[in-house]
Amino acid sequence: MATTRVEIEDIESTKSEKFLAVVLAAFLLVGGIWFYAKSDDWVRDAIDVPAATSAEQAALEASEAAFSALNAAQERHAQTLNELELAREAYRTALDAGRRAPALEREYERARARLRAAEREEERAFGAWQATQAAANEAAQQHGERVRAAQDRRAWVAALIRLGFVALWLLASFRLLSVLRGRDSRYLPLAFAAIGTAALLALVFAGDYVTDYVDPLDLGPLLLSLVGAAATLVAFAALQRYLARRVPVRRVRKAECPFCGYPVRGAGPHCEGCGREVVGECSTCGRPRRVGTARCSACGSP
Repeated sequence: MATTRVEIEDIESTKSEKFLAVVLAAFLLVGGIWFYAKSDDWVRDAIDVPAATSAEQAALEASEAAFSALNAAQERHAQTLNELELAREAYRTALDAGRRAPALEREYERARARLRAAEREEERAFGAWQATQAAANEAAQQHGERVRAAQDRRAWVAALIRLGFVALWLLASFRLLSVLRGRDSRYLPLAFAAIGTAALLALVFAGDYVTDYVDPLDLGPLLLSLVGAAATLVAFAALQRYLARRVPVRRVRKAECPFCGYPVRGAGPHCEGCGREVVGECSTCGRPRRVGTARCSACGSP
């Protein structure tokens, strides 16, 4: 059984395993995006937007009623003005023709009286509407401040939930990667799938909130260059750390120098390629032990 395990661990990840890891990452991303989007709906359901108080509602309704009355008065004013113009034209046409038209004259005077009454009504409606504006504006301002405060709470809670979700996913993924690496597990590609999904969710989170304060289009290619260069350097550094831990182990398994990869042909304590010491002393039993091996060949201690 031990021999079979070593043989399996020596095999590189196959294309099928890598493909299944990509498929897993896709499904994890679907679930992560769903949670990311639904968290905003959950927060909206949990934090209600406050309604206007009875006093505020009364002030707003009074202003709306006064504004409706003002609109009606303005419409009547426009209507009576139009009627006056028609009556004046009819009366003037009769006078120009040299005819006496007492009926048209009376209609013209009545139209003038209706216009004056409509003007007085419009002035009263405008005054009544102005009288309600101070209370209505104050009520709208107070209610608007409470609504904005509730919306800000919603935004902050949603952002904290999303940030916690992404951070926990990242920490759990790296923890899983550490455990699987320590065990030399064949399931290591699945840990990379989880990390890749967490990285994509982190990019979504950053793009969703950073763009509220910075417009990427204003910075253009410069921002893309800086972000891309920084991400590449971070990925390169992480790759180097990974290779620094894994490459020596793989070289030792292939009977190569863990430092330069030169084949270890004899039992000498030094590498024939780089000259560095490839055989040391076991800290447990003191017997010779190849540098980079997981366990001592004499006592079996790690």
